[in-house]
Amino acid sequence: MHRVTGKAGGDSLIEMSPSDSVSDDINASSNAGFHQGQSGIDKQQHSKDSVFFRDGLRRIDFVLSYIDDKDGERKQERRKVYEANLEKVGLELETEDKSESEDGKTYFVKIHAPWEVLATYADVLKIKVPFKVNDIPDNSEMPMNWLSTPFRLPDHIMHPEADFFTAPFDKSKSDFFLIDDQETFFPPSTRNRIVYYILSRCSYFKDECADKDKKGIKRLLNNGTYTAAFPLHDSRYWTRSKDSNCESERYNLYKYWAGFLCFFKEQPLNLVRKYYGEKIGLYFAWLGFYTEMLLFAAVVGTMCFIYGFLTYDNNEWSKEICSDEVGGNIVMCPLCDKKCGYWKLNSTCNSSWQSHLFDNVGTVFFAIFMGIWVTLFLEFWKRRQARLEYEWDLVDFEEEQQQLQLRPEYETKCTNRKMNRITQEMEPYLPITSKCARICLSGATVLFWISLIIACIIGVIAYRLAVYAAFASIMKDSPTTHLQVVGPFITPQLATSVTASCINFVIIMILNLMYERVAVWITDMEIPKTHLEYENKLTVKMFLFQFVNYYSSCFYVAFFKGKFVGYPGDYAYMFGKWSKLRNEECDPGGCLIELTTQLVIVMTGKQVWGNIQEALVPWLMNWWGSRKARRHPESLYSRWEQDHDLQGFGQLGLFYEYLEMVIQFGFITLFVASFPLAPLLALVNNIIEVRVDAWKLTTQFRRPVAAKAHIIGAWQEILNGMAILSVVTNAFIVAFTSDMIPRLVYMYAYQPEGEMNMKGYINNSLSVFNISEFQPDNRPEDGENPFWFNSSITTCRYRDYRYPPGHEKQYSHTMQFWHILAAKLAFIIIMEHVVFMVKFFVAWMIPDVPSDVRARIKRERYLVQEYLHNYEVEKLKLQLSQNNHNECTCPPTIYPSIPQHEVLSECL
Repeated sequence: MHRVTGKAGGDSLIEMSPSDSVSDDINASSNAGFHQGQSGIDKQQHSKDSVFFRDGLRRIDFVLSYIDDKDGERKQERRKVYEANLEKVGLELETEDKSESEDGKTYFVKIHAPWEVLATYADVLKIKVPFKVNDIPDNSEMPMNWLSTPFRLPDHIMHPEADFFTAPFDKSKSDFFLIDDQETFFPPSTRNRIVYYILSRCSYFKDECADKDKKGIKRLLNNGTYTAAFPLHDSRYWTRSKDSNCESERYNLYKYWAGFLCFFKEQPLNLVRKYYGEKIGLYFAWLGFYTEMLLFAAVVGTMCFIYGFLTYDNNEWSKEICSDEVGGNIVMCPLCDKKCGYWKLNSTCNSSWQSHLFDNVGTVFFAIFMGIWVTLFLEFWKRRQARLEYEWDLVDFEEEQQQLQLRPEYETKCTNRKMNRITQEMEPYLPITSKCARICLSGATVLFWISLIIACIIGVIAYRLAVYAAFASIMKDSPTTHLQVVGPFITPQLATSVTASCINFVIIMILNLMYERVAVWITDMEIPKTHLEYENKLTVKMFLFQFVNYYSSCFYVAFFKGKFVGYPGDYAYMFGKWSKLRNEECDPGGCLIELTTQLVIVMTGKQVWGNIQEALVPWLMNWWGSRKARRHPESLYSRWEQDHDLQGFGQLGLFYEYLEMVIQFGFITLFVASFPLAPLLALVNNIIEVRVDAWKLTTQFRRPVAAKAHIIGAWQEILNGMAILSVVTNAFIVAFTSDMIPRLVYMYAYQPEGEMNMKGYINNSLSVFNISEFQPDNRPEDGENPFWFNSSITTCRYRDYRYPPGHEKQYSHTMQFWHILAAKLAFIIIMEHVVFMVKFFVAWMIPDVPSDVRARIKRERYLVQEYLHNYEVEKLKLQLSQNNHNECTCPPTIYPSIPQHEVLSECL
C-alpha cells in the first residue's frame, strides 16, 4: 500500500504501510501505473480538471481537507492515526501539500478504493448489481406518443444505463455477475457511498487505546481535525472534462436538467439517481410528479375562476348592493366605536364584485374536486414510487446500517454503558430519567414557541382592530377616494387587510429564522440515538411550528373573523370592554375575499422569497469564497479545490426542500376553496423550483454522498394527514366563510315571490337596529358621520339574522338563522362523507403497486434463484472435471478472467 505526499516539483515520499489488504496482482498493476504516471504525466495538465490520482489511473473517490494549525498537535496525531487505519482497511491515500493549494494553507487527502475494498463492502452492504440483461419487453408505449416529442430528452440522458436484472453482490460469486471492467463496474456514486461507510466507522485512536467511541469522520469534522469531507464532481458544470475517462455527468445534468430553458422538458431521473444517489433522485421524482399533478388542479381551478368571471353580470346580490335603489338607501351601522360613522351599503360595491370571482357555485365543486385530487395524487404517487423502487433496485430495501449508526454526539454525551442484547457488546445509553427530562423540556420549548406565534397573531389581530378605526377616519376625506380607477378599491377594509397581511408575513419570516435554530438546538438536546431518529424528531418539531406559523392567520380569517361580533348595542370585545378593541366584522360580501387576500400575500411572498434565498445565498457565498482564484487565473485551481470552495449540501439539505413543498401543499389544499387560482400559482412556482433546486445542486454545492431511500419518509404520513384535514377545512370554509349556504337557503325557502332567484337577498340578510339605543361608547363622535346623515335616519342595518326593534324577541336570532346553521352543519356532514367515501373507494380501487411491476419483481426473484442454482451446478461440474483430468484450465485467482466469465454465462 502506498502513501504519496506530493509537492510542486514532482518529488514524492513513498512509504510502505504496515499491512497490505489488497491482492498482489492489483498492487502490482497499481504500482506500475503509479511510477509510470509520475514519470510521464505532467501535473499541470492533468490535475486542473482531473478526478484521478497523479498516476492518471486510480480514481479519487473521496477527498478530506484540513489546515495544519500551529497548536494542533492533537489534531495532527488524530489525522496520522486515522489515515493509517484507513490504509489498513485497504484504502489508498495521496496527499496534496498546502503549497499546492490555491490559498497556500489547505492540505487535501485524496482517497481511492481499490477493487478488493469495493467488492468486500458491496457484499457487506448487499448492493444490488446486474447479472442478466432484462428480457421482459417494455410495452409502455402510449398512443399518439409523438405529441410528447418536444418534451423528451435524448435517450442516452434519460437512460444512461442499460436495464438489467440485479441481485445482491456476493464476493465469493463475483463471476456470476456481469463484470466487464472492475474499474467501472461500480459507478462513482456507489464508490463514494462505500468509502463514506468506511470513513464513518474507522477509528482515529490507536488499537491499544481500546476506545471504540473514538471513530468516524463526522466526529473528526466536529472537532476540527478535518475541515471538509466530500466526493468530487466529475467535471466542471459548464464544459466537459478533457479526460476521456471522466463521464462528465455533471455537465450533462447542467445542460439537460439544471438550465432554466429546460423547464418544459422531462427530468433525467435515472441520471440524477446515478450521479447523486436514490435519496436525492426520489426527491426530484416526487417534486416532478407533484408538479405534473398540479397541472390538473390548476386547469380546473382556472376554469372555476373563469366561471366566476363569466357569471359576473348574473350576480344579483352584487347588483342590489351597487344599485342606488337598494344599496344606496341602506344605511349601515358603524364598523368601529366612535371613530367610524354610518355608511351606505353601496360603498362596498367593488368588494362584492371581487368576492363573486371566488365565492360562487364553482367554489363548492372545486372544494370537492380538490378532496378527490389529493387522494388521486397520493395514490398515484404510491404507484410511481413502487415503480421507482423496482427500477432503482430498492425492492426489499432495509435501512442501511449507516442510517442506524450511533450519532457521534450520542456516543460523546452518553457516558453510561449497557449490554446490547443483539450484538452482546457494551454500548452507550441515555438513562430513562434523563431522557424523560430532556423530552419534557423539548416539548415545553416547542409549546412556548407555538404560544409565541399565537401571541404574535393575536397582536396582529389587535393591530387590525386598532388601525381600522384610524384608516376609516383618515381615508374618509383622503384624496385617493377621488381617483377614477383605483379610488373605489382603496377602502379601510382593504388597507387594514393588506397591511396586516404584510406585517404577518414579516413576523412569519422572522420567527421562522429564529425557530430553525431553536428546533435544531432542542433536537440536539434530546440526544437522538441514530441519524434516522434525529431526522424524524426534527421533522415533527419543524412541521408543527411551521404549520402554526404559516396557517394560523388564515385559520383566524376563515373561522373566527366576523363570527363573534355580537350586535349593535351589545358588541363583543377582544379582551373585554375595557380594551375597546371591538371584534372585527365581515363585509356584507363576506370574509372570503379577505381570506383570499391573506392567502395570496403569504403564499406568494413565501414562494418568491424562498426561491430568491435558495438561489442567491449560495451563489453569493461561493462568489465570495472563490474571489482569490478569480484574481489569479494563472494559478492551479484543481478539481478538489473547486469543489472545496462550494457550499456543503449537509445531511438536512433535502429536509428543508421537503418542508418548503409540504407547506405549499397545505396552502393549496387546506384553503383552496377560497382561492381556486392557488394551484396555478403553485404550478408556476414548482416549475421554477425544480430548475432552481437542480441548478444550485449542480453548480453551487459540493457533490453529496450518495444515499439510499425507497420512500419519502415521514413526509408521506404528513401529506396523508393534511389530505384528510383539507376535506374538513374546505367544508367549513364553504359552510361558514362563504355565503353559499345562506344564499341557497334564501333561494329555496325564503324567497318572497317563490321564484328561484336571489332578488331581495341583501335586504333579507341584514337586520335592523334602532340608532337611539346605541351606547355612548359605541356612538360615532361628532364630525365622523357623512354629510348625508341627518336626524331623519332612525335605524341602521347590520349583517345578521335577528328580530327588529319592537318585536317581542327583539335582537334575538330569528328562525332563519337556525335554519341556515342547520343547513351549514348538514352540508359539512354530507360533503365530508361524500368526499371521504370517494377517497377511500379510489384508494381501494387503485393498487399501490402496478401489476407489471409486480410481475417484474416476481420474475427477477425467480431468475435469481434459478441462475444461482445453475451457477452452482456448473461450477461443481467444472471442479469435478478438473479433478478427474487432473489439470487446471484457468489461473488460480479469486476473480476469474473475462473469457472464463463469458464461458460461465453461456453455460448458465
